[in-house]
Amino acid sequence: MHRPTTAFTLPSLLVVLATASVLATLVLIPLLSTKRQARLALCLSNLQQVNRAVVSFSTDHGGLLPGMSGSPAGELQWWYKEQVKSYLGMTGPSSAQDALFACPEDRGYSDPQPFHLSERFDYGSYNFNGVQLPGAPNIAGAAVSAITEPKRTLLTMEWTAHAPLSWHRSRTGRQNSPFYRDAESVVGFVDGHVGLTPIYYDGYTPAYLRDPLPGYAYRYSGN
Repeated sequence: MHRPTTAFTLPSLLVVLATASVLATLVLIPLLSTKRQARLALCLSNLQQVNRAVVSFSTDHGGLLPGMSGSPAGELQWWYKEQVKSYLGMTGPSSAQDALFACPEDRGYSDPQPFHLSERFDYGSYNFNGVQLPGAPNIAGAAVSAITEPKRTLLTMEWTAHAPLSWHRSRTGRQNSPFYRDAESVVGFVDGHVGLTPIYYDGYTPAYLRDPLPGYAYRYSGN
């Protein structure tokens, strides 16, 4: 007597596998989104504390922000860390273990590792608004009282605000090129607040070399 088979036919198996794949994707997408949001939140929290450390430094130094005289080891935009890290309870040489200066989404730029793992960048993902290039707007060594719009003036930021690129809502995946307008970076302001902010790009000038067009929530120059 013929007995009905319970084995899967190949078409049935393919349907089951396809359905399982779709279900797995539906579960994975929210999990990935949650992880990304958690990493963004940590990056914001870390920069908030770094930003406060820079403000505290200025309070203890006659209202002046970090300047070149205190950063002999390298570029002020990175090595400001040596002037402010004590306000975060850090002592001794900087290292890759300095978690508060690390954004979990940091993927570096030209080097094959994140900025916060590199001695060359003083083991930090975050810059101070103190680029020392001719014509570059910055607030290195400035008096906080002389900054006319502290709510809009950048104090600290992810490196990506210099490009601009985005580590959090990237339009180029894991690639660091090309630069593009309105890439969002985590930035901190002189008045103390931080946020994820679109950065202006005119198509050929790196963002840190000019203030943006009207309508953007930030600027590099202090007056």
